[in-house]
Amino acid sequence: MSPALRNSVLAAVGGGAIAMASALITGPTGNDGLEGVGYKPYRDVVDKWTVCYGHTGNDIIIGKTYTEAECKALLNKDLNTVARQINPYIKVPIPETTRGALYSFVYNVGAGNFKTSTLLYKINQGDIKGACEQLRRWTYAGGKQWKGLVTRREIEREVCLWGEKPQKLSDGFGPLNPGTPAATPGVF
Repeated sequence: MSPALRNSVLAAVGGGAIAMASALITGPTGNDGLEGVGYKPYRDVVDKWTVCYGHTGNDIIIGKTYTEAECKALLNKDLNTVARQINPYIKVPIPETTRGALYSFVYNVGAGNFKTSTLLYKINQGDIKGACEQLRRWTYAGGKQWKGLVTRREIEREVCLWGEKPQKLSDGFGPLNPGTPAATPGVF
């Protein structure tokens, strides 16, 4: 993860899981996160109409150019929907950073896939580390592995693991790994 994206996610920690997921998806400048942004509807790699930060659905107006404000509103609505869809299935306490990474993940793969996943099973068994490692398995779309999904899952995995143990600069684990300013708080 780039230092700029890491710092953007760290800055959102106080806002909770939805704010962290939004920071992951939009990135520090609003168009350099895990999703990128497209103001005009387009067909994604699995042939779904998509707009803004990966919004899909019947409410997309083909031919319309969406504004940045409309895109952010769609993302906020979508992430709140994700939270409502998956929170009831998470039966154990998890770190807010893990929840933020999961919201980003489910925003991308859908709640139905999450609900039947080994990842959720591992969470509910108390195996947060094992659950976060499962993210690496979700790198295919349309039967093909995508480099962008490999990168996305590595970033989501990193954030997912942030709450797993106290962080130190020397262990290369969590938000205080090299490239993050030393003044950044490290234990969440």
